[in-house]
Amino acid sequence: MAKIREYDLPDDLAYHEQHMWVRVDGDVATVGVTDFTAKAAGEITFIELPAEGDAFEAGDLAGSLETGKWMGKIYAPVGGEVTEANEAAADDPSGINADPYGKGWLFRIRMSDPSQVDGLMKGAAAAAWLETEIDKHFKK
Repeated sequence: MAKIREYDLPDDLAYHEQHMWVRVDGDVATVGVTDFTAKAAGEITFIELPAEGDAFEAGDLAGSLETGKWMGKIYAPVGGEVTEANEAAADDPSGINADPYGKGWLFRIRMSDPSQVDGLMKGAAAAAWLETEIDKHFKK
């Protein structure tokens, strides 16, 4: 796992520019928000997740999350049909803050075109992107 400043960035994931991550298992992608989002947002108090059967194109708005001071959008990093939403995260959104890459995942989507993952950031490109995002949001 890479550590970019104080933010975790697992090497085995692909990243979307809207601070979403993707873990691929066959033709199903598990999707969540990055550690950067979870920490920068503050305590997540409410989340609206897509429902099983919802269909999205890559980049579509798929839900939202809220804190006491902020409302953020959840995007589908790849297109397809939602196969499962993380109801435990919906019931207790603090799990997203505590474990964004594990128990805090948001939804699973059966990809209509698994090659879309190739267009997401990985490795050094993801690390460079996160460095830029940190600087943009927390100007020194």
